[in-house]
Amino acid sequence: MKKIVVLTGAGISAESGLKTFRDADGLWEGHDIMEVASPLGWKKNPELVLDFYNKRRAQLLSVRPNKAHEILSELEQHFDIHIITQNVDDLHERAGSNKVIHLHGELLKVRSISNENFIIDWKHDLNLGDLDMEGNQLRPHIVWFGEDVPMIEHAIDIVETAAILIIIGTSLQVYPAAGLMNYVDPNVPVYYIDPNPATIYDLPNELKVLPLTAVEGMKIVKEELLNLK
Repeated sequence: MKKIVVLTGAGISAESGLKTFRDADGLWEGHDIMEVASPLGWKKNPELVLDFYNKRRAQLLSVRPNKAHEILSELEQHFDIHIITQNVDDLHERAGSNKVIHLHGELLKVRSISNENFIIDWKHDLNLGDLDMEGNQLRPHIVWFGEDVPMIEHAIDIVETAAILIIIGTSLQVYPAAGLMNYVDPNVPVYYIDPNPATIYDLPNELKVLPLTAVEGMKIVKEELLNLK
């Protein structure tokens, strides 16, 4: 089957009622980014960081995938779909998508502060005193600002083999994720769905911009893709 690679950002989850972390004023739920999403913030005030992600985790468990997530899952019947997401939610998986890479970690997982490979599922509050088997504190399994993005090389490999690229709900401002589109072959068509799309100046590909929500945009893209078969 034809390989379609999909890059998703906060916009696709917003239609499920999931708040995007960053507000219009640049704050994350009233907090400076570095207070709740950096190693320095964790070292300075781990209780604040844990409370921030506990609230985000509880919110995630109260929402459901939307039609855009569902369409991507449905398209697996016809195409080899690979999703690379900047989102830390599990809405793609809950909708039924089977090949999902999380660049920035996963909200419903935690890991040891001393062993980044010790990762476990976690659906309730995480508190100081919650430890791994060797007595080390657990932390959110989130890639914070200033930390490496361990999945980026794998994501690049996937983008390089795409026959079609779809970008959904991202401002294309957060790197290295925003740079992934530059690894697609110049002959590969690109769809870009976002209500306020960024200007892509230097992408040589055939580009179709749909200034729509993720749900409305994916309804259109689905019809076009199925007509291509």
